[in-house]
Amino acid sequence: MSGIAHLLLKNGAKVSGSDLKDGPILAELRALGCKVYIGHSPENAKSADVVVYSSAIKEDNPEMQEAKRNGITVMQRAQMLAELMLDKKVLTVTGAHGKTTVTSLASHLLIEAGFSPTVAIGGILRNLDSNASLGSGDYFVAEADESDGSFLYYKPDYSIITNIDYEHLDYYRDFANIVDTFRKFLDNTKEGGCVFCCGDDTNLKNILRDYKRRFLLFGLSGGSDIYADNISIKGLASRFDCLRKGKRIDTFRLSLGGRHNVSNALAVIAVGLELGIKVDLIKNSLASYQGAKRRLQTKLDYKGIRVLDDYGHHPTEIQATLSALSYVSHSRIIAVFQPHRFSRTKFLLEDFGRSFKEADYVIITDIYPASEPPIAGITGRSVYDKIKMNGHKEVHFLPKEEIVKHLTHIARPGDLIITLGAGDITRISDELAEAIKRKT
Repeated sequence: MSGIAHLLLKNGAKVSGSDLKDGPILAELRALGCKVYIGHSPENAKSADVVVYSSAIKEDNPEMQEAKRNGITVMQRAQMLAELMLDKKVLTVTGAHGKTTVTSLASHLLIEAGFSPTVAIGGILRNLDSNASLGSGDYFVAEADESDGSFLYYKPDYSIITNIDYEHLDYYRDFANIVDTFRKFLDNTKEGGCVFCCGDDTNLKNILRDYKRRFLLFGLSGGSDIYADNISIKGLASRFDCLRKGKRIDTFRLSLGGRHNVSNALAVIAVGLELGIKVDLIKNSLASYQGAKRRLQTKLDYKGIRVLDDYGHHPTEIQATLSALSYVSHSRIIAVFQPHRFSRTKFLLEDFGRSFKEADYVIITDIYPASEPPIAGITGRSVYDKIKMNGHKEVHFLPKEEIVKHLTHIARPGDLIITLGAGDITRISDELAEAIKRKT
């Protein structure tokens, strides 16, 4: 939402908005001229011509009710983003996992290539120190959130789809509906454009069987059009050869750990080649990419103790993140996980129980509700119990306010400590970094 506000402000629109809590992002919007309200009230919407809302906003929200009562136009976030895309060549990035990283990589590439794109990302691109930028060029790069099906508003020229997984079942209800919605999204890509799909994802390959328009596969296996060979991962960096239809293109370097990020980079290489960007420029762009905040972000590297923070909140993401950390020198991997949403925890409880095998020491805390009401029998302790049932010896349940004290007490040189989750667990990583520096 803040990215859309940013672009509207830069376009000269008069923008106001509300949130439950203040923070750095709201301060940045104020500096751009946005009127910010803390808390939701009917008064906040009275002077608006259009009210834009996110999927977190429910029908009983007082500003939504005020808008509808007074006949004010109401638009979903994706509808407004689609309006901003008009008259642009659009590249969207969607999928259950990896969207923010791939959108960030693609945005950085097009910026470095001189395309001056407009970008809207679901996280902070550290090269920009922002999640949005208004460019003067013809291209618009956007992260397309599939969580509520609203990505079907987009009509892109180019699309990257990273994967399809069991996610957002509170909205989709079953996996068949998820797959069917992605099939519809494929059909939204314009004639003459191209879809870039991960060739390692069986579900994606299945829906491409009946797809009549142009597509390219990227992936870690030789069955894709663009694929990697000779992958070498050291710490949180990787090097790999990229091949196109069996012919080596070049060797690429990336300051991101994990095999999943090699796949993410391949998607962007494929797009770059499609757009005619020179290989050397693509190489330099990947090498200079600084990452997105909350994606394997290092918060502390001090006297042998390293603290990282990651947005991973789905079992697949947790496993990929912990696997990436296994390439970093360590004596212990300590994972601190805050489950996100009662519904996700309920639907994926068994998978969460199997997701922490790469961690030596696990801490689970209470669920971050993200505006959801509680579900009977589903708590943070439910995740803790499942991990224990899967045979993990070092798993602990702690209230959030006790985590920093506990970790400060047990941390020792050689520890990799990572906070995981889409809620406010990121604050724990900051507090912990300060506490460890004070202690040592």
